[in-house]
Amino acid sequence: MTLIPELTILQPADKEAIDLPRTSEEELAVGKKRLYIESYGCQMNFADSEIVAAVMRNAGFATTSSPEDADLIFLNTCAIRENAEQKVRHRLKHLTGLKRQKPELLVGMLGCMAERLKTKLLEEEKVVDIVAGPDAYRDIPKLVEEAESGQKAVNVFLSREETYADISPIRLNSNGVTAFVSIMRGCDNMCSFCVVPFTRGRERSRDPQSIVREAQDLFDQGYREVTLLGQNVDSYKYSPPTPEGGVPDTPAAPPLGDGGLSFAGLLEMVARIHPDLRVRFSTSHPKDITDEVLHTMAKYENICNYIHLPAQSGNSRVLKLMNRTYDREWYIGKIDRIREILGEDCGISTDMISGFCTETEDEHQESLSLMDYVHYDYAYMFAYSERPGTLAAKKYVDDIPEDVKKRRLNEIIAKQLTHSAERNQRHIGQIQRVLIEGPSKRSEDFLCGRNDQNKMVVFPKGALQKGQYVNVLVTECTSATLIGEVV
Repeated sequence: MTLIPELTILQPADKEAIDLPRTSEEELAVGKKRLYIESYGCQMNFADSEIVAAVMRNAGFATTSSPEDADLIFLNTCAIRENAEQKVRHRLKHLTGLKRQKPELLVGMLGCMAERLKTKLLEEEKVVDIVAGPDAYRDIPKLVEEAESGQKAVNVFLSREETYADISPIRLNSNGVTAFVSIMRGCDNMCSFCVVPFTRGRERSRDPQSIVREAQDLFDQGYREVTLLGQNVDSYKYSPPTPEGGVPDTPAAPPLGDGGLSFAGLLEMVARIHPDLRVRFSTSHPKDITDEVLHTMAKYENICNYIHLPAQSGNSRVLKLMNRTYDREWYIGKIDRIREILGEDCGISTDMISGFCTETEDEHQESLSLMDYVHYDYAYMFAYSERPGTLAAKKYVDDIPEDVKKRRLNEIIAKQLTHSAERNQRHIGQIQRVLIEGPSKRSEDFLCGRNDQNKMVVFPKGALQKGQYVNVLVTECTSATLIGEVV
């Protein structure tokens, strides 16, 4: 799953690190207890917070946009890097002061950091009353009851079945135009640097009917774009048992020979909901993305012409140490197929790690040369951060000095800034179809939205409204943004 990096984000559409639920005056007027949620890390965490909000609303809680007004505060955490966890610990220090002023306030830790540290978190952070892992969200109302009675409450059980398919998420801080739809949970890839398999459990796919139903409901409510989320969407496969051993009902998509549904089939089902519903997905794994998925993208105009395909490194030896299960040549072959089937204008982004264990200078140069080959539209770029419990922490020595990691990272960033500017310049003089998401961050006189390749486009507001599709002639650009005027 793609992460929100700490040094550089070259994806203008990313959310902020903190997600603030909207306050409902009607809810607060009836005297309900109030919940405040902050989300950190990947897109899956933001989607999970919407599930938690729905669970707690059914338990009688309203949401609030102010921690000072809350009776219950949840931090939905990320454990992918040490710095991500330190951000949460710093936040807890502030909440400690808030709790002194309001002793009845309850503080809960959710997500990957909660799953990684478990009961140890209660010992290290006295302000925390509740600890719940990613598969324990249905149990949170009971955990809250335990905490209200003065007990510390914990549930970090990982499930092989939980997908929350029957829970309708409460869209937190939504723009009313774009939304996340989770299609699977967990991860079976054991990348040596990654803690996700240990914090989110084994991979399991959600049933397609519930996914299509959620996307249809969003479209009916006025949303015009959904992003299908999974740690590795290309390994989506739903094969429910049937009493007679027959093929399950998966309308509008061809079943596999064993009665299951592939990601390409699911993608087609969602695309058929309506031509005006844009469909995106994240994240793809180079070992699993298929020509079938690429041909499905080419078949439907409303499936966006954009793929996030993390490389992590451009060197085959380092990729083997990372347990990525592909080499440099395989990755380049996938890039070539994307360009052949979807064209040179298909947006491609990546993740890149600098300074992984034993990485040499020549191997770092191979990462830079891979970037030169692909010319990514944008990238998520990190210096390697060893995480306790991962295969890399157990098998390898984190032996690259921090100053070398940072210098290599800066070279990767500089390379990507150049490529992003070059890729954006291709659009100057072109007319782009843009879905308006809302006002520009810099001026209320301008609107912004993304084009097919997931690039942010800014243009004068005029009489236009969010949720509309408009054609924008691109007249200039930066490395992160296209600028133009409506035609």
